[in-house]
Amino acid sequence: MNVNILAVGDVCGETGLGFAIKTLPGFKKMKNISFCVVNAENTVQSLSGTIPHHCEELLQAGADVLTLGNHTWDRRELWNFLDDCPYILRPSNYAPQTPGRGWGIFDSPFGDVCVMNLIGRCEMSFGTENPFFEADKILRGCDCKIKLVDFHAEATSEKLSMAFHIDGRASALWGTHTHVQTADAEVFPAGLGYITDLGMTGARRGIIGITPSVALSRFLGDPPERIEDAGGAAKLEGAIFEIDPKTGKCVGVEPVRLT
Repeated sequence: MNVNILAVGDVCGETGLGFAIKTLPGFKKMKNISFCVVNAENTVQSLSGTIPHHCEELLQAGADVLTLGNHTWDRRELWNFLDDCPYILRPSNYAPQTPGRGWGIFDSPFGDVCVMNLIGRCEMSFGTENPFFEADKILRGCDCKIKLVDFHAEATSEKLSMAFHIDGRASALWGTHTHVQTADAEVFPAGLGYITDLGMTGARRGIIGITPSVALSRFLGDPPERIEDAGGAAKLEGAIFEIDPKTGKCVGVEPVRLT
């Protein structure tokens, strides 16, 4: 029997955190979700980083693994938590002396699942290793049937290139970071489920979750203001990957948008 794996796009601010905690349990039950990965790097009110308490709330709500991205280091109180909690991943291609881990093997009702977190280099962080070589290294060292990848990257071309690079060696690859769900969910020829970006979980009437006047002022050239969660009505975006646990191949991808 195939299994359904849910990936949830960047949880943004208190609006996104509250909506994820509220909706995840029921949605998982309705869609018969067997495993859930949530990107949690934007949960604080300024959308820049996360804190241990927020991570614990998401894990209690039904996330099996949390992933991060370019805001990993924004909250110093998270650093020890990255070492202490095995269910949170920071990008694996950060420098090896940084806290935490970038991939892991996790128990599930249908066997072991490998989850890896990578960050792109195009218009993104300094001091990162090549994510393509990092993916090669992890995939060589993991014999799980099901392998999942959160690729936190700015450029759509970099994400799509990674999909071509690992098709046939991983079960699913989803992009995070841009906060806008893309319309290209598909299964690649060798069995990789793919979507360029999951979208975001947060304020529906914001600009990528941010208060519109604050985001707009930057494009107008005004003095910078503090970024804040836009608040109001919320949405949860992501995708469900239907995977054959015997082969590790994806057989279907369903985009998700809850309001």
